Amino acid sequence: MDELLARAMQGVDPDDPGASLRIFSNLMGLVPWWNLIAWQVFFIAVGALLGWWRGRTMAGIVGALVLGPFGWVIPFIPKRGPPPLPPSSPVGGPQPPPLPGSKKR
Repeated sequence: MDELLARAMQGVDPDDPGASLRIFSNLMGLVPWWNLIAWQVFFIAVGALLGWWRGRTMAGIVGALVLGPFGWVIPFIPKRGPPPLPPSSPVGGPQPPPLPGSKKR
């Protein structure tokens, strides 16, 4: 931990008003950005492939983009469709009761 703190404080004057921004910049310089970007592109590609296989490409891409490899499950979750319509009744058949407060009685 001391080594990380020393690397974050390298070239920083603690009395300077912009010290926190410089510390943040030093910490961001320690992050392996190319590895993180490459892994995220891989996760999105696999999510797109799984989504395409299940017929839900966009769900696979968005799931992998937001959740990484955990988002690969999203294309396998069943879609929610609209509720089924009631069966149509013939004109002379039984009618449902009127709604409360309606003028038809």
